[in-house]
Amino acid sequence: MKRIYLVLIVLIGISVSCTKNYEDFNTDKKHPVEVPGDFIFANAQKALADQMASTNVNLNIWKLVAQYWTETTYTDESNYDIVTRTIPDNTYRIYYRDILADFKEAREVIAGEEAVGAEAIAEKANKLQIITLLECFAWQELVDIFGNIPYSAALDIENISPVYDDAATIYNDLIDKVTTATNALDPGYGSFGSNDLYLGGDVGMWKKFGNSLLIKLGINLADVNGAKAKATIESAFAGAYGFGEICQISYPGGANSNPLYVDLVQSGRDDFVPANTIVDIMNTLNDPRRDDYFTTFGGGYLGGIYGESNPYGAYSHIADPIQQATYPMVMMDYTEVAFYLAEAAARGYSVGGDAQTWFNNGVKSSILGWNGSETDYNDYIAQASVAYDGANWKQSIGTQAWLAFYVRGFHGWTSWRRLDAPTLNLPPAPETDDGQVPKRFTYPVNEQTLNAANYDQAVSDIGGDLMSTKVFWDLN
Repeated sequence: MKRIYLVLIVLIGISVSCTKNYEDFNTDKKHPVEVPGDFIFANAQKALADQMASTNVNLNIWKLVAQYWTETTYTDESNYDIVTRTIPDNTYRIYYRDILADFKEAREVIAGEEAVGAEAIAEKANKLQIITLLECFAWQELVDIFGNIPYSAALDIENISPVYDDAATIYNDLIDKVTTATNALDPGYGSFGSNDLYLGGDVGMWKKFGNSLLIKLGINLADVNGAKAKATIESAFAGAYGFGEICQISYPGGANSNPLYVDLVQSGRDDFVPANTIVDIMNTLNDPRRDDYFTTFGGGYLGGIYGESNPYGAYSHIADPIQQATYPMVMMDYTEVAFYLAEAAARGYSVGGDAQTWFNNGVKSSILGWNGSETDYNDYIAQASVAYDGANWKQSIGTQAWLAFYVRGFHGWTSWRRLDAPTLNLPPAPETDDGQVPKRFTYPVNEQTLNAANYDQAVSDIGGDLMSTKVFWDLN
């Protein structure tokens, strides 16, 4: 069954008082024709960005799990209760139904559209490769959330009980697909144009996105398949994002506001304050980004105690620009790539620079990206507590990457899971089976009844459907 899209279509100059052609009698004027593939693609892009941006605790708790923010009155989610609000079910549904199913349908519609002439054919090919890149981006996130997931048999409406694929096997397939799609992109031609909400149809930037995604996929494999990680990253780093380059969605406001504005302002609720975890670390490091991350309180910066009840008026708040309706959501940028390449260099990979250089580039990119100055960066990196420490590279890179990923909760949580840095606080009543910070989301409750046999096999394969069960790449 096809999804129904609510699209505003303006029809100008085609209304007539009588029907001259017989075909008009057979046209259903009360229902729109098939939605163009470009519109479906844009719809999927927005759904993906919205899910990553949102801090609605019914949809995800990534900013809480990463300990960037904590709650004020209702503290269940900052204590890792993901069951009461069926957060895994909601996350699972959004990725499969609202994101991946839309990308799949966009692909099918565009593949079926007639392209006449060399330019149109090339643009159509570029569109299909870009869809592949974003599909792989979404699939990687699903694996990183749950572990083994339905993949090869997913998105088939005729199959309501898809098998779960091995997560490591999925990663290998994603690397193959991203490599093929990235190589096939032709920057000499266009793609989606203004219907591309991330990069405006710039195929050259999508090619860089693909190479950056390969680095992201590769670095997650570093502890479990070093040879694959090394080959993947070394083949991609030269074509990845450069300083200042970024993939993001710019929200226009109004009905298409950043979900953070909806959650933090439009809701009329005061549910979140910055967590003491990140505020205390940044205070210790005299971090110049504090005024861009938080408001002041009592002449300084004060975070709420993670996982406890925190009166909203007694702490710093989330900085005002982050709460604006037009605040953009970053999907991937040079800062992220630089920290991955710092880690790759620390592991001995050949990536065009040493670990300290890439580390410094990541820190500098983040500070300048958050409205800091060259002086801010120079003063910050000169501190012994900030400067790259090759003997403790996981601590150095992990801490600074985690600080740079502020607002991008999923990135921060994933970085922490891989590098175990910085040290996170434990809430007073953690709902995890081991009392520690979650390592994954448990599978949706619905899977236990609607897809029981495959669910049971997946649980057996990963070692238990627990929040303490680590995703395959998390060996530390």
